[in-house]
Amino acid sequence: MADIFFVFFLGAIQALRELPIAINTEAANEQHYELPVEFFKLVLGRHLKYSSALFNSECYTLDEAEEAMLAIYCERACLRDGQTVLDLGCGWGSLSLYIAKNFPNCKITSVSNSARQKKLIEDECRRMGYSNVSVLTCDMNSFEANASFDRIFSIEMFEHMKNYEKLLYKISTWMHADSLLFIHIFCHKTFAYHFEDNCDDDWMARFFFTGGTMPADNLLLYFQSHVSIEDHWNVNGKHYSKTSEEWLKRMDANAERLKPLFHETYGSEAGKWWVYWRTFFIAVSELFGYNDGEEWMVSHYLFKKK
Repeated sequence: MADIFFVFFLGAIQALRELPIAINTEAANEQHYELPVEFFKLVLGRHLKYSSALFNSECYTLDEAEEAMLAIYCERACLRDGQTVLDLGCGWGSLSLYIAKNFPNCKITSVSNSARQKKLIEDECRRMGYSNVSVLTCDMNSFEANASFDRIFSIEMFEHMKNYEKLLYKISTWMHADSLLFIHIFCHKTFAYHFEDNCDDDWMARFFFTGGTMPADNLLLYFQSHVSIEDHWNVNGKHYSKTSEEWLKRMDANAERLKPLFHETYGSEAGKWWVYWRTFFIAVSELFGYNDGEEWMVSHYLFKKK
C-alpha cells in the first residue's frame, strides 16, 4: 500500500510540474477580496492578518496571537535590521507593516494581486510614516523582481499556486548566496490534493479556493532543484481553528455594520453570501481542529539558494 501511494504521489508531483505557476488568479482574487476592506477591518485582528495566528501561552486575544505569529516568522527567518525583504502574496500587509515597524532599517518590497490591498498598505504607510515599504500589484505568473533580496517571505500564497518547480526556480533567481526563503502554508499531514472547482461537491473550491492546492506537509520538499531546505516546523492546526473561530465571532458581533456591505457587494444574493462566509469560517475551524489539530495544520519552511 505504501508503494502504491508513493507512485501516486510522484505522479501528482509530475502533474504539478506541467501546470502554469498559478491558474484562475483573477477568480481567486475576487473570491477573497470582493468585499471592501471594511469587512476585513471588522473581522480580522488589528494587524489584518488573513492567515493563521499563534495562540501561545501568552496570547489571549486575536491581536496578540497575530503578533506572536508575525514575530515567529521573523525569528525563524533569522531576519536582521537593515536587510532587504520581499513579501510575496503580502495580503493586507500584516507582515510588511510589522517588519517596517520593528525593523525600521529594512527595505521591504510587498507583492499583492489586489489593487485594494496595495492602496490599504500604502495608506497605512503614510499614516504611520513608514518610508521603507514599496507595494507592487502583480500575479505570480508574470511577476519579475529584477533584484535580489536578503530575505523572502511567502505567507499562505503557495496554496493558490500549482507549479512549485517553476515558482521556486523564479524565487531562487531573486536570492543570493546568503538569502533565505521562509514559507508558511496550511497543509494536510500526508496528502496533497487539488481544490476541484469544477466539482459540485467541492463547495470550498467553487466559492473560496478556485484553482488552489491543499499541499501535503512534505510536498515542497520534492521541489529542491533550485533551493534546499534548512529547517522545517509544524504548527498544530488548533491555532488556525481558534483563529477562524475568532473571525466568526467578530463577523457575528459586527453583523449590523457588515450586512449593508454585503448588500452593496452581492445585491440580491447578500443573504446567501452571508451564510457562505460564516460557513467558510466554521469549516476552517472544524478542519484544522480535527484530530486534535494533527491532521490539517500549518507548516513553516526555511530554504536557502542551491
